[in-house]
Amino acid sequence: MSGVHKYPTISFRVSPREREMIEAKILASGMQKKDYFVRSCIYNRVCVVGKKEVIYRLVEELQNMQTNISEVVKQFEQQAVTLSSEGLEDMRNDCMDMLQAILWMLDGAKYLWQGQQTDKEKSPDSGNC
Repeated sequence: MSGVHKYPTISFRVSPREREMIEAKILASGMQKKDYFVRSCIYNRVCVVGKKEVIYRLVEELQNMQTNISEVVKQFEQQAVTLSSEGLEDMRNDCMDMLQAILWMLDGAKYLWQGQQTDKEKSPDSGNC
C-alpha cells in the first residue's frame, strides 16, 4: 500500500548552513541519507553539558526501570510471572537502550572527572563540541 510506512519518522529543523554541512558529509560518506542519519545518531560522539533537568530525566527513567525490574523479580520469586515472553523481551530492550544511552552520555561527560585533558578531549567551552 503506497504511503504507508512500517516505522515512525523522526524529523527536525536545521538552518540552511547546517543543511549544507550535513549534505556535504552525507555525500562524502557515500551512504544513503537515511543510513547516514541513523549511524550518526547512534554512533556519533556527543559533548555533554550537564544540566539538572537532564539529570532529573535520567533519574526518573532509572526509577521507572527499578520499579519494573522489581515487579518482575517479585513475579519470578512467586513463580507467577504475568509478563509474556514478548513483554519481557520489550522490557529488556527498553532497559538496555536506556543503560546504553546513559553510558554514552557519561562517556561524553568524562572530561568532568578525568582531570588532565588531552588535545583530543577538551572541555565544552573550548569550541570542539
